[in-house]
Amino acid sequence: MSQRAQQNYIPALTGVRAMAAYLVFISHFAYVFDESFPHIVQRFLGEFHIGVSIFFVLSGFLITFRYYNNFNGLSKNWFKQYLKNRVARIYPMYFILTVAAFVYYFITKDQTITKGYEHPVALMLMNITFVRGFFYQFWDTGIAQGWSLTVEECFYFSAPVIFLIAKRFGKFYIQPVIITGTGILLYFLFSHINWHGFFGNFTFIMLFTFFGRCFEFFVGMQLARYVLKKGFTRTNKVNYTYTGFLLIFVCVFIMALQPIPKGWVAGVESPVGIIINNYFLCVAVALFFYGILTEHTVFKKFLALPFIELLGKSSYIFYLIHLGWMYNLMHNWFNQLNDYAFELYDKWGVAWHSPFEYDSLNLLYAFIVLNIVAITLFKLIEEPLNHYIRKSDFLIKYTPTQTKSIV
Repeated sequence: MSQRAQQNYIPALTGVRAMAAYLVFISHFAYVFDESFPHIVQRFLGEFHIGVSIFFVLSGFLITFRYYNNFNGLSKNWFKQYLKNRVARIYPMYFILTVAAFVYYFITKDQTITKGYEHPVALMLMNITFVRGFFYQFWDTGIAQGWSLTVEECFYFSAPVIFLIAKRFGKFYIQPVIITGTGILLYFLFSHINWHGFFGNFTFIMLFTFFGRCFEFFVGMQLARYVLKKGFTRTNKVNYTYTGFLLIFVCVFIMALQPIPKGWVAGVESPVGIIINNYFLCVAVALFFYGILTEHTVFKKFLALPFIELLGKSSYIFYLIHLGWMYNLMHNWFNQLNDYAFELYDKWGVAWHSPFEYDSLNLLYAFIVLNIVAITLFKLIEEPLNHYIRKSDFLIKYTPTQTKSIV
């Protein structure tokens, strides 16, 4: 592969997407591991939400890496093309799966979708427009883990302005301070107004909105700016890949040791946890990425394997379906299969174990099935829709000379 091709696409970073999605999957089902391991292991695995931080740093890096050098001002056509690429990448599958979640609710009345809110149609509209992510009462409705897409969309809309301020006025580092300060100001403005928790909870703002999480994107952006300036070659012998990877899990361990605040579920939601997650973890992630970009390690080769790359490409769908209605359906099916197996054993007069008897095995089955579903949906729906929108006249007329982007 040529140097230019390498700069256009980095397979190992696509593999990183799969790793990040699987870490989030483990965090959501860490309670399963409490059966056979010490509780501290469950606490440690429960902090694997760090996959979200990896996504945020990666988004900051990729958007800047693709667009920063070619950004010469916020022109109307540039922004339309940029927005078109973002819509093509993120929105089709999110829309389809969110509507499917509410169809599931209308059929089953599963309250995990609406959290008891009495206006499901309005809630669905809030979900498909991403605005639910600004309300503490609604952030985990619909596709619960989709809250992070509200954060991503805020970054996507902010990135051109960040580029503009950085290039025209030379002000880059002050911007995350201003954004975070704005979030704190919103908290003081709305904390005494009971409007469905709109910016009314400090922990919520710091962990589940762009105002609190912006530093992670800026760290990724700064890494991209550095690489664009210095290139992929370097002279020092520091092993950034494994050093960064180790530091990531040091941050995880520190968060696992924190007391869990009342009403929350993980150490990240403690004051120390917020600081570690939002300001130290992302630096470790950036060091890890810098190693992936500039070193030739076994880990990098593994992440760039074609199958791992495919898992990375389908990881967005995996992330959207690994928790919620689709997993709930599978969990119910496993329970039914377990009951059926024991009914057969009673008929046969044997005392065998059921293959669906153990939660840990069922979790493994679910992981495999969810990946198969994700790859299938990626190949049949997400990838074709992505290409179709990019080559359509949506927002701006398509021409073959338009800059191609995979992010």
